[in-house]
Amino acid sequence: MAFETKEQDRPKPPRSRLSVRATKLSTPLMAPPPPHLRLLSPLLPPLCPPRSRRARTRLLSALSSPSPAPSPPPRSQQRVSTASLDRGPSPSLEHQPLAAEVARLSAARARLRAARSLDDKLRALDAEPRVAAFFGNASGGGVLGGLQPRETYLLKCLVAAGQDHVLGAELGWAGDGTHDHERHRNGSALREALYSLAGLVGKWSGEGVADDVARGGDTELLRQLLKFLGDIDEFYDCIGGIIGYQIMALELISASKSKDSKHRHSQDKFVHFHVPAGVNLSEDTEYASQAALWGIEGLPELGEIYPIGGAGDRLGLVDSDTGESLPAALLPYCGRSLLEGLMRDLQAREFLHFKIFGKQCITPVAIMTSSVKNNHEHIVAICERLEWFGRGQENFRLFEQPLVPVVNAEDGDWLIDKSLLPVGKPGGHGAIWKLACDRGVFEWLYRHGRKGATVRQVSNVVAATDLTLMSLAGIGMRHNKKLGFASCERRPGATEGVNVLIEKQNLDGLWAYGITCIEYTEFEKYGISEPTSTNGSLQASYPANTNIMYVDLQAVEEVGSRRNASCLPGMVMNLKKAISYVDHLGFECSAAGGRLECTMQNIADNFMNTYSYRCSKAIESELDTFIVYNERKKVTSSAKRKLKPEDRSLHQTPEGSLLDIMRNAHDLLSSSSIEVPKVKDNNEYLRSELPFLIFLHPALGPFWEIIKQKFVGGSISKGSELQIEVAEFVWKDVELDGSLIILSDNIMGSTKRNTHGEQILHYGARCGRCKLQSVKIVNDGISWDSPSNVYWKHDVERSESLKIILHGNAEFEAKDVLLKGNHMFEVPDCHRMRIIQDGSGFAVKLDRISKEMMDSGSWYWEYTVDGAHVKLNMVEL
Repeated sequence: MAFETKEQDRPKPPRSRLSVRATKLSTPLMAPPPPHLRLLSPLLPPLCPPRSRRARTRLLSALSSPSPAPSPPPRSQQRVSTASLDRGPSPSLEHQPLAAEVARLSAARARLRAARSLDDKLRALDAEPRVAAFFGNASGGGVLGGLQPRETYLLKCLVAAGQDHVLGAELGWAGDGTHDHERHRNGSALREALYSLAGLVGKWSGEGVADDVARGGDTELLRQLLKFLGDIDEFYDCIGGIIGYQIMALELISASKSKDSKHRHSQDKFVHFHVPAGVNLSEDTEYASQAALWGIEGLPELGEIYPIGGAGDRLGLVDSDTGESLPAALLPYCGRSLLEGLMRDLQAREFLHFKIFGKQCITPVAIMTSSVKNNHEHIVAICERLEWFGRGQENFRLFEQPLVPVVNAEDGDWLIDKSLLPVGKPGGHGAIWKLACDRGVFEWLYRHGRKGATVRQVSNVVAATDLTLMSLAGIGMRHNKKLGFASCERRPGATEGVNVLIEKQNLDGLWAYGITCIEYTEFEKYGISEPTSTNGSLQASYPANTNIMYVDLQAVEEVGSRRNASCLPGMVMNLKKAISYVDHLGFECSAAGGRLECTMQNIADNFMNTYSYRCSKAIESELDTFIVYNERKKVTSSAKRKLKPEDRSLHQTPEGSLLDIMRNAHDLLSSSSIEVPKVKDNNEYLRSELPFLIFLHPALGPFWEIIKQKFVGGSISKGSELQIEVAEFVWKDVELDGSLIILSDNIMGSTKRNTHGEQILHYGARCGRCKLQSVKIVNDGISWDSPSNVYWKHDVERSESLKIILHGNAEFEAKDVLLKGNHMFEVPDCHRMRIIQDGSGFAVKLDRISKEMMDSGSWYWEYTVDGAHVKLNMVEL
């Protein structure tokens, strides 16, 4: 049942003050650990350090003037609060009205948990003074008589939680159903809607809603409210539903007001944080390659999990035709949506698995969406428009994250928007674990034969660069880890958390160790300041949390299925940002507020390893959690916010992340003896053009050691553009000065319809192919001075270009030739086009591909594993 007694509500020993400091692991004061605890790595990873309540708004009666919204607190008073998931008794609530409200709500929750049936719960709610005062004689019938018992329960929970202003505090519920507001009917359209809702309530009877009213929009408003409340009560059943949500919100608000707010209350004697040691993939390249091969080999046992339900407000993305606000997943980045970019990366790994092992592998993808900005509908629309990316709908599982109410930072009252509903926002990506359990996502992944999963966010456009992601997964699967982080050096001042090795001793004397995350909103909690040129900071040495993870499915399912607060990891309420919204009277408001948010990476807090002694140095190799490091530009670069004219930094903008993609392209191609201009510091490009544009399809690798075998020698001049959308490709001694664009219908294979009529991509079958050897390409390329160019969208004007378009299994070859000026070569399906030098110009030869080569082509790359590496050999037929 939703309100049975939970473990966290039982009395627990008093907690001591938490002592937090970042140090190297000190020499133990007790005997060293037994020999089986191997200490393999150095202390520091190589990459780290380089009421009285205010009067309620009378929504349905006090309409003469809007109530002013509270202003954001001064900067010095802005705050963030956290709650320990396995907390004991609540911290001292210094704000007495909040303390009294928490006590009242806690008693109400306890009575609801003791109730065995819905009828018992309703009786318990009717005994609440607030519920009795609000509904009066209508509490058991009358205006509520037309609702289902569950719906009545939700409305009474709302009122019991102190949020009766959502319904309107003076509806005359206990009266005879008449309302003294008919004289106001000639007011504004908004008042008309408000009093119409009151009239609807008055027309309810024991037989239900009258037919003429049921057809109105007011019942839709009530339906939306009931769904909103139902989602909250169901999702937060582990802490007591609607009332439990309000209790935790008030506790966090109170903690933020506390003089002791910089210390987390804990049941432990003390907690130490250390910089976690882990494999540096950029230095231990042999091990990195081996781990990545483990990942590719284990791909049939891996799933993908994408939390993409966020609003992405900082991007300011809108539909140019309708003006509708759009979610981040729809950002048109480098010619396609961010969601399409995720799928390209995944299919590149599947293509590599096919080329090495000769087997088709389609990875099941679980996507957590939300209703904010119609996120769920937009994601479904993209998938349907692109025919589920040639993977079949059965290999996708979309599950929608509920919205949660935003509360006022002063007293915890829910804010109300223009629709007369509570202001709702997604409750953080940490909801993904419990929601996946509730929606049967883990069972679905098991049916697909999956044991682990990789997790990444849609805004991080470099997460799949080279071998970071597959090395992470390979280590996790090979060594039976429960959770792993991919990390890098942290950029000071960035809105990103840090990964730490946590060491703590509990009151029983046991020692616990694990790698976890501290979110950036919690730095103040631990007294950690951002580093400056004068103060230095402990935080500066910690690596960045990137939200790239490997998880063992059974391990995270066990946590997500718990019936207590631990299934909601890293619960926080960020009160630092003002909440902007349009209120119930149509006025634009800004209020200090927040909502309960949990963080998906803090599920790691549940995977601590416990010992009876204190461990010395490098315990990381023995833990259920682990971390790997790589260069920052290969791990994280996000498109999270829109660049503003006054900005002096490109950090976390589409423009800034594009520069990191260009840096990676430079490093990759220059290591293949190709001359490429260097990419300077971001500040050089705030108001100036880029040195080049290079976009390489990830199926060319995706591991760089594979791509480097397809590209050898040549040059790319400053101001050039290179786009390659084909996997079977050869570049040898090519000189590019201008634009070269190669497009293929069948980049990694061709599609065939399955028994359900869906187009399914079959890797390796009838691929397009392109060979360029000793070719010089010269044209005017991109019009860099065009004001309409948007480089991060790859939306540019060109004066001239060389464009090669391959239909079906078409092939293109050019050798020992100069291609100057504007040209487009379009090769039809089943044909091979060859370009050869002919005097001062060139000649074009078009031949039909022989029948026996239709599937394999006249040549192909053969992939073989040589130790820890993948070697390519060209096979010509």
